[in-house]
Amino acid sequence: MARKTGSHSEITGPRIRAEASRLFARHGFAAVSMRQIAAAVGVQAGALYLYTPDKEALLFDLLKSHMEELLAAWGEEPRGQGAMAALEAFVRFHIRFNLMRAEAVFLSYMELRNLGPENFAVIEGLRRAYETELETILKAGQAEGVFAAPDTKLATMAIIAMLTGVNTWYREGGRLSRATVETIYWDMVRKAVGA
Repeated sequence: MARKTGSHSEITGPRIRAEASRLFARHGFAAVSMRQIAAAVGVQAGALYLYTPDKEALLFDLLKSHMEELLAAWGEEPRGQGAMAALEAFVRFHIRFNLMRAEAVFLSYMELRNLGPENFAVIEGLRRAYETELETILKAGQAEGVFAAPDTKLATMAIIAMLTGVNTWYREGGRLSRATVETIYWDMVRKAVGA
């Protein structure tokens, strides 16, 4: 079958990813078929296989891209001087970055279970790399004498869970602005690590 007019790889590939992300987030990975994704994009179901070998590979690509973008963006984020400034930068960055990517965050937590062992291990490795960034800040703060968290690993997991939780309730235009949420959460995290 001939390629539809306007169906170019640089356009269709991103549209497939966007529609798959939207459908997976709305209905769940297991409930969405490749036919539904194709219909949402406006291509024949068989055309999807020019872009991805299967549905799991599509999910894996979405989760991996999200984590790689997160790590790359954090790598470019200004940290300030010392552990206290770095922790504040991390808190504000995590909230800001993830609020702009609510679907990707939801998929990262709710659909990870749908990956096979090899793909799961890759995503877990990327998550551990991000967690290590925060734990390194906490350890530096202990060494500087500004943090007193009894267990940096546990504190890392608790902080990330708390920060990621903002995505479950925050709505643009609600009672609190993003900047206010960042400031309140920064105060809570600072107190949680004994600063």
